[in-house]
Amino acid sequence: MSVLKKRPLEHLGYDFIPNEFLREGQDEYTLRFQQNPRNDYRDLTANEVQELIANGNWSSDWSRVKVSAVFDPKQIQGCKFYGLVRIGNLNPSYLEYRNLQLPIGLYHSTIISSDFGDDVAVHHIGYLSYFIVGNEVLLSQIKEMETGSTAKFGNGILRDGEESGKRIQLELCNENGARSVYPFDGMQAADVYLWTRNRHDRKLQHRFEELTDQKIGTQRGYYSQIGDRCVIKNTFTIKNVKIGTDAYIKGVNKLKNVTVNSSQESYTQIGEGCELVNGIIGYGCRIFYGVKAVRFILASYSQLKYGARLINSYLGDNSTISCCEVLNSLIFPAHEQHHNNSFLCAALVMGQSNMAAGATVGSNHNSRAADGEIIAGRGFWPGLCVSLKHNSRFASYCLIVKGDFLHELDIQLPFTLVSNDVQHDRLVLIPGYWFMYNMYALVRNANKYEARDNRHFKNQYFEYAMLAPDTVNEMFAGMETLAFAVSESLQQEEDKTREERIVAGRALLANNIDLKDKTIVLSGAENSRRPTVIQKVGEAYHLYRSFIKYYGVLHLMDALEEGRSLDDIIASLAGEQRTNWENIGGQLIESTALQIFLDDIKSKKIDSWDDIHEFYHERSKDYPLDKRKHALLSLIEILTLEGMEISRDKIVSLLDQALGHRIWIGEQIYKSRAKDYKNPFKNMVYANDEERDIVVGKLTENSFINQQQKELEIFKIRVANLKGQF
Repeated sequence: MSVLKKRPLEHLGYDFIPNEFLREGQDEYTLRFQQNPRNDYRDLTANEVQELIANGNWSSDWSRVKVSAVFDPKQIQGCKFYGLVRIGNLNPSYLEYRNLQLPIGLYHSTIISSDFGDDVAVHHIGYLSYFIVGNEVLLSQIKEMETGSTAKFGNGILRDGEESGKRIQLELCNENGARSVYPFDGMQAADVYLWTRNRHDRKLQHRFEELTDQKIGTQRGYYSQIGDRCVIKNTFTIKNVKIGTDAYIKGVNKLKNVTVNSSQESYTQIGEGCELVNGIIGYGCRIFYGVKAVRFILASYSQLKYGARLINSYLGDNSTISCCEVLNSLIFPAHEQHHNNSFLCAALVMGQSNMAAGATVGSNHNSRAADGEIIAGRGFWPGLCVSLKHNSRFASYCLIVKGDFLHELDIQLPFTLVSNDVQHDRLVLIPGYWFMYNMYALVRNANKYEARDNRHFKNQYFEYAMLAPDTVNEMFAGMETLAFAVSESLQQEEDKTREERIVAGRALLANNIDLKDKTIVLSGAENSRRPTVIQKVGEAYHLYRSFIKYYGVLHLMDALEEGRSLDDIIASLAGEQRTNWENIGGQLIESTALQIFLDDIKSKKIDSWDDIHEFYHERSKDYPLDKRKHALLSLIEILTLEGMEISRDKIVSLLDQALGHRIWIGEQIYKSRAKDYKNPFKNMVYANDEERDIVVGKLTENSFINQQQKELEIFKIRVANLKGQF
């Protein structure tokens, strides 16, 4: 049962911080005055007190009510004041937001030990305690606004004297809590990723905990804050909050232990029926219509809408979740999930992902315990009604066909279509599917994500391109996997090592062996006795190779156009080899540099989260050149496999190949979109072609296709100019 305490009325509004937690030289107002250092408040005159009382106001001690220079008692009516209350200037004006117009002043509210900035309009607040309210803030029809002395505003810390069980943790990637992190304001997806990984490194884990406590502090007594020009109306409960400037909050059921980042350039809106508890909300977010979020971080410019449930999860920048349920997941930037009957649980999803209707990614009901995990690379796209089992892992840009996948999957071939052949009881993979059949979506998505990246402060370089160090490395590994599978399936010699089989498979694929009537089986892709069959093996192998070469030539062209000589480029790469890279929160970092960085954290050479974020920023500035180096080394490696090398004699041929590949990409983009115009089943809902073109637009007027054609013409000119130099 609830424990009610009864205390003398004259104590209401005082002793916010228990005496035993006051630090030496401090009183209960020390932190408050640091949060709001304004000092132009004055005492009320006797006449002002009398007029305030006549206006239906009451105070337990009028000497504790302070006002500023511009003050008219008529602008305070029907209010009760307890403790120290400080009120800024009140000009004879009103605030207007859309159709809501309210006079400046304090009206019909109960106010306990709080500060108000200039020209606030505070109307019908049932209970407001220990708040610092900014300038030109409009508060209307709010039942309860309160703050406790241990308020943490969504940060995963402990205040002085609190037991460890009071600490908020995000139980990410795994439902058993063993990958938990302590959230903090400003936490980035990269922070969360590094913290949820490396669980065996206890020193590193301790350092992350230490840096979080160091960043936020443990002292009790911080007031809730509402920034300048905020509008909050028709809301039930707001408790222990820190709200930035220019936020708009309406019709909310509950905001509790939450930080809401907002600014004039990147304002956040929270709408009707939402309940947000123990969370941190980034700049420029939109949260509307019955959203339930508990123990969460919502990164900048992301949206939760239409009854979405986000629990124990981190949602990366520029993402949208509508209607559905997401639990215990770490999601990198540019994630889309719009359907009420989709479910994502205990997953690490590395961005640019899309969850279709009916997708169930991560139900632990098919495991012995709630401790399974799913890891999905960039571009993850489980199709309609896909059900996956823990533990599973997917390379970048895996598209999964509708079906129930009853066994754990480990799909390490990028750009792959994964399907469940029920009739023949086998798993079927088509590597390079996106290249073959939907180049339109593949290229358009990269442009779309870039256009939707609305961050004002881009301190991290989020990689959206389909060709990048992570995907190219996966294609190199994929070529080996395909070569091994071909050799193992067609050649029965049992005494060959894996390396020998890869060499043999490469030779077969390089000679364009006819595989149409051959069954190529891949081992290790599914935890079952049934076969995993790879289709379009030859096409996929050559597409991987072609795209790697194209990736390298693109960056070679950039270097040549910047005035570097081919000889200098080749000399600068002597003795170097292609390196491994890791996707940390949407930013790609070379693995060796990442390990040095983690060692620096453990040695305290890097000693704050700000230092960590500065590392991301510095690596982002270096990334274009680091990526170029990776691309050039990839080009050298792929040419070596073909028995070639970069030279002045070969450069014209490489440029011609790149142009041919770019032309082919343009053709594939057009063909993959044109299929929708030629498909009779697509057209049957329209009376004629004219109606279809009105509804979906003319193919000839497709802005994306036309833009690609313009870029192709520019590419032709670039190639011609470079060829002229050789």
